[in-house]
Amino acid sequence: MSEIIRCEWACESPIFYDYHDNEWGRPVHDDRKLFEMLILEGAQAGLSWITVLKKRDSYRQAFDSFDPVKVASYDDKKTAELMANDGIIRNRLKIDSAITNARLFLDIAHKHGSFDKFIWGYVDYNPIVNHFKKLADIPAHTPISDKISKDLKKLGFKFVGSTIIYAYMQAIGMVNDHTTDCFVYKEMGLSG
Repeated sequence: MSEIIRCEWACESPIFYDYHDNEWGRPVHDDRKLFEMLILEGAQAGLSWITVLKKRDSYRQAFDSFDPVKVASYDDKKTAELMANDGIIRNRLKIDSAITNARLFLDIAHKHGSFDKFIWGYVDYNPIVNHFKKLADIPAHTPISDKISKDLKKLGFKFVGSTIIYAYMQAIGMVNDHTTDCFVYKEMGLSG
C-alpha cells in the first residue's frame, strides 16, 4: 500500500488530516459555512491554524453553530460569556469583530442575495487553481486578496487583512493551493 502524500503543512499533525483531505481548497457556497470560515480565519490572526482547529467544536457551540443572525444579535452579556469561555480564543477584539462581521455579513447577503454571490464574484464564480510544487511557492496574499481585504475593510469588517483573506480564499476553495504532489490535487483532477 502506498503512502498518502498530502500538502506539506498538513503533515505537521494528524489533526490537519481531515481538514486538509475534506475541506481545504474545496469550493464552499453555503453562507453559514462561509461565515464560519471567516470567523475562524479572523480568530487565527497571530496564532497557528492548529490552535483554531483544536478549538473548532467549542467555537461552533459558543457561536450558535455560526448562525450569523444569532451572532449579529449578541449583546454585552453574551460577549462577557464568550470572554469567560476557555474553549475559544478569548480575545476581546476578535470576539467583537465576530459580532460586527456578522452584522456586515448579513447586510451583504441581503444586498447581493447571498454572501456567496458577493465573495465568489471576485473570482467570476470559478476557483483559481494554482499549480505549486512546494509550500514555499504559495504566496501569503495576492492582488485579489488585497482587493477583497480593502473592500471589506471599507465596509467596516475587522480582522480581514490581505493575508487572512488569502487564507480564507484557500479555506473556502476560491483558490486551490494543493501542491501538485498532493493526493487531493490529483483527486480533484487538477493539472499543471
